[in-house]
Amino acid sequence: MQSKPPTIKEIARLLNLSVSTISRALHDHRSIGLATRKKVKDLAAKLHYEPNQTAVFLQQGKTKTIGVILPELAEDFFSTAVNAIEDIAYEQSYTVLLAQSHDDEEREKQLVEKMKNHRVDGLLISVAKNTSNYEHFELLKRYNIPVVFFDRIPTLKNIHYVACNMETGTIQALNYLIKKGHRAIGLINGPVKMYASTERRDGYINALLKSRLKFDPSLVINCDLTKKDVELAMDKILKNKRKVTAVVTFNDYVALYAINYLRHNNMNLSEEIVFVSYSNLPLIQYMHHVPVASVEQYPYKQGQKATEILLNILKQKDDESSENEAFYKVIIESNLIENSK
Repeated sequence: MQSKPPTIKEIARLLNLSVSTISRALHDHRSIGLATRKKVKDLAAKLHYEPNQTAVFLQQGKTKTIGVILPELAEDFFSTAVNAIEDIAYEQSYTVLLAQSHDDEEREKQLVEKMKNHRVDGLLISVAKNTSNYEHFELLKRYNIPVVFFDRIPTLKNIHYVACNMETGTIQALNYLIKKGHRAIGLINGPVKMYASTERRDGYINALLKSRLKFDPSLVINCDLTKKDVELAMDKILKNKRKVTAVVTFNDYVALYAINYLRHNNMNLSEEIVFVSYSNLPLIQYMHHVPVASVEQYPYKQGQKATEILLNILKQKDDESSENEAFYKVIIESNLIENSK
C-alpha cells in the first residue's frame, strides 16, 4: 500500500515543534533561526515533503487555474484554439481546466457553476450555438471571476472578447463568387440567435448590393448546423425557383454535410454547384469535392489573444477599480483562402 505524503504536522511532531514554526521555517521567515530552518528543511527533504499547492494558492486568493468552456473539442477549430490557450497558460505557469458544452445551453450553465466552484481565476468561453440567456455569466461577476469570450460572442455589452470579422470575410467570399460569374448564390447560415449568423447575413447582403445584385431572402437558409438540418437546408436551396450555382456554408463541416448530400443525390458537383465555406480547416483537403475557397478564422490567434487578455486582466484586477474597467474588444480580420486542389 502506498504511504500518504508527509505533512507539516508530521514534521512538527517529529521535531517537537509547532506547526506554525515549521511553516515559517520552510518559508525562511526571519523569526526562525538558521539552525532551526536547516533542521526543518533537512527533514522535509528526507521525507520528500511537498507543500500543498492548492492550500498555498487559496491562501494567496488564487488557484493559478483558468477555465475553458467550448462547444466541441472534436472540431479542429476549437482543438487548435485550445492548443494556443494551453501554450500561453503554460508559459505563465497556469493550469487549464477544460470542459465542453456540446452546444447545449443548460450544460453550459452547469459548467459555469462548476468552474466557479473549482475557484478558477478566470474563464475563457465560446458560447453554445443555442445559448440565448446569459445570466450565468453575471454569476461570475459576483465572484470577481473575469470572462473573456472568443469566436462565438454573446450579444452583451461591457464584455471582453476576441472574434474574427465574419462580415468582411463573407463579403470577400461573395465578391469571389460574383467575379467567377455566379449570380444565384445560396447561404446556409447558422441559428438566427447566433451573432456570427447575423454577421454572415449582413456581409452577404452588403456584397450583393454593392455589386448591384438583388437580395433574395429565399436563398438564405438558417439551420442548427447538424447534419440533418444542413441536408434540409440544401434541399430547400435546390428546390428554389432560381438555379443556384454556388453556396456559402457556415463552416467547413456544413460544407461537408451539404456536399455529401448532393453526392448521394447523384449530382455532378463540379459542373452544377460550387461551395465556399469558413474556417479553412485541414479536413477540406481530404474531401471528395473540395470547396473552392474558405474563410480563414485564425483559431490559434484567437485562442492566443484571448488567453493573453485574460492573464493580463488577472494581473491587473487587484490594481484597478471595476467601476473604471476598460473592456478588451479585439477583432481579427478574416481572409479568404482559395483552394488550389
